[in-house]
Amino acid sequence: MKNLKKILMGTLMSFMVAVVGETTAYASVSLNVAPMHQKIVLMPGESYEGSFTVSNAASNDEALHYGTSVMPFYLDDSNSVVFEKNDNYNQIVDWITVKNGTGSLAPNSSEIIRYSIDVPENAPAGGQYAMIKVGSVNPDTLSSGNSVNIDITYGVGYLIYAEVTGATERRGEIIEADVPGFIFDGNITASSSIKNTGNVHGIAKYTLQIFPLFSSEEVFTNEEEPATRTIIPEQTIYNETVWDKTPVFGVFNVIYNVEYEGATAQVKKMVIKCPIWLLFIIIFAIVALIIWLVLRAKNRGNKRRAEA
Repeated sequence: MKNLKKILMGTLMSFMVAVVGETTAYASVSLNVAPMHQKIVLMPGESYEGSFTVSNAASNDEALHYGTSVMPFYLDDSNSVVFEKNDNYNQIVDWITVKNGTGSLAPNSSEIIRYSIDVPENAPAGGQYAMIKVGSVNPDTLSSGNSVNIDITYGVGYLIYAEVTGATERRGEIIEADVPGFIFDGNITASSSIKNTGNVHGIAKYTLQIFPLFSSEEVFTNEEEPATRTIIPEQTIYNETVWDKTPVFGVFNVIYNVEYEGATAQVKKMVIKCPIWLLFIIIFAIVALIIWLVLRAKNRGNKRRAEA
């Protein structure tokens, strides 16, 4: 159940958090934002100007009225999104000003939302994380240029991963890395847990190689495009890397590599994939063979005694 929960939460987070540079929008009804996520470097005492695009993908003829608000963004140890302030890493919420936080969008139109970040002179070095949420609102609540409080259930999120320069510490711990040696059903899945023990976000890299038992020719590898996850401070991330074309039966040599901020882990293991029905057939055949050999030996003994 624990792993199932982690898988489900990880799936949820794959919709909430995009990799660097990705512009795929996370949609709520017909509202989209792009990019979903921005990584920036901030200097104490200086300001940063940023922007993202909000669009209305509706096919009807009605305009969509939107509002924005700034909120903390964090993940707990089960990869659940937490919209509560962590004093160490969400101070940036108070530094952000959305310049055009409300407006109306005609169907199939878009608008650029601009924001600024005013970094205090005494801003702590390390990571700072926030979400600018955008959601549909009642037009009667709109006042031009002002942000409004909206329910995140009906909004979309633009995530800000900021790094304040100074005494940053990039370090982490690979808690576990594993590949099951025997599976009855499903795909070959390598898993690991990494904890960020520094004070700024980092990127974990996961590489999986799979070979037939008696061959050096790979049947699967993601070496050219390794899976990656962004891990923020004090966060533990559980991740799975899957070969989604695992055959019904086979024996393979698997190499799984995990890298994070100088920490590495490698698992080399022979993995047997055998469906349980086939396993029962094999066991039955072996038992039947043993019984046949015993009976055969017994019959031969009886025959020799009869001849004597």
